[in-house]
Amino acid sequence: MDGLLTNMNWLNFFYNKTTHLRHSFGRGINATISPKEEELFDKSYEAFEKGEMLKAYEYFFKSLENFSLDSSNKNIITNLQDDFLEFEIFQGSAKITGVVTADKLYAQAIIIKKEDAQVALKRYLLQRNYQLTYACYFYDDEFIKLKLIQDNITASPQKIFFPLREIALTADFDKEFIKSEFSSITLEDTQHLVKLSDNELKIKYDFLHLWIDELEVKISTLPTNDNAGMQSFLYLNFIFKMDYLLVPKCEIYQKVSKKVQSYFNDESISPEAKNEELKRYIQKLKVMTYKDFSSKFYNAKYTFNPLEKSSQEEINNFISESQIKIRWYKNNRYKQIISSIYTYVPFNILYNYGLNPITKSLLHTLVEIQNPSFFKALDYTPLYDEEKNTFFKKAIIARVDEAILPNQKQFKSLEVFGDKLNFSSMNELSNSYLLQLKHLDFEEV
Repeated sequence: MDGLLTNMNWLNFFYNKTTHLRHSFGRGINATISPKEEELFDKSYEAFEKGEMLKAYEYFFKSLENFSLDSSNKNIITNLQDDFLEFEIFQGSAKITGVVTADKLYAQAIIIKKEDAQVALKRYLLQRNYQLTYACYFYDDEFIKLKLIQDNITASPQKIFFPLREIALTADFDKEFIKSEFSSITLEDTQHLVKLSDNELKIKYDFLHLWIDELEVKISTLPTNDNAGMQSFLYLNFIFKMDYLLVPKCEIYQKVSKKVQSYFNDESISPEAKNEELKRYIQKLKVMTYKDFSSKFYNAKYTFNPLEKSSQEEINNFISESQIKIRWYKNNRYKQIISSIYTYVPFNILYNYGLNPITKSLLHTLVEIQNPSFFKALDYTPLYDEEKNTFFKKAIIARVDEAILPNQKQFKSLEVFGDKLNFSSMNELSNSYLLQLKHLDFEEV
């Protein structure tokens, strides 16, 4: 990242500006950044230059605050005193507390009670210390904690962003890991987590089983020979869809993350074996009781996105490669897999790539179009009528405009494309939509 940047435009890449969502989707932040974010950043930068450390940090923390429907999510709370600044940062299962003085920044996250730590867990945390750049694990008389200490001599908004991001993301991930792998251990400092409503949990549980049933039917219709590639698209599409739309936490998230990493990174395993492994896990999800399922979800506040920013070229290359595969299946008359690949593409991008808020918003709109029954069950106005096979064109075009028009001052070559979409069928709509995403131009003014 360019160290010469003097405003927080680069920070926008860690946020999703979607304003109409009442539920969380995916692993990013479903909120808007502060409308005064750039102004607050500039004030923070100037205060650091003047050596006014407490003011600098206060402005910086306020620039990280995010909003839902113009109301603060209180994902960051500060308390400025005469000679120190107290703060709290919320990141999923983790709460980071700390204090800033003129000389130092100190932050910590309480993980578990010291007496609860098993040998295997202690070994894991020691290994984590070797992986971290800024933070480290330690224990006091009562708790195991993750801590961060930064000297303020050369502090700037850019220099403090990444250490704070590391401690927040690490604390959240490791608390979920402990919940998944050491279920008998009680996590500390989780009072801020909010349970989902029974209605939402039941909707998600029902759709999980509906999607599994649909998956099994589609698998059964594939040709009996040479179908490993098609099975891969179907299984991965299910995994990515579940992760983005249902947003499971704890054990499900941990298992899915490991299986996705293994699928794409372990070249020693055949595609057939990888598919079989995904199939076995999906069968475990199928027999999971509602009580067990409902324990894997919660609502929480988030301050940092987990993925590093991806270049537009990387995203364009993935779309192009996917379109090549679609053409191959079309030419070889494997039409039953085409629609699944079109839904797989946006879910894959949302799972694997760090997106700017414009691209993320546009991809979410495509997901809403492709999955109308799920969003209708959550009481969103549908963008596609499945019974009549018709699109709500004006609404779709308005959603595209909403994502692009406010950003044209910053990106001079960014153009709306709603009127260029092909509404003749779902496959054609998906294809034309992905083509337009490839043509997005983020050259700044």
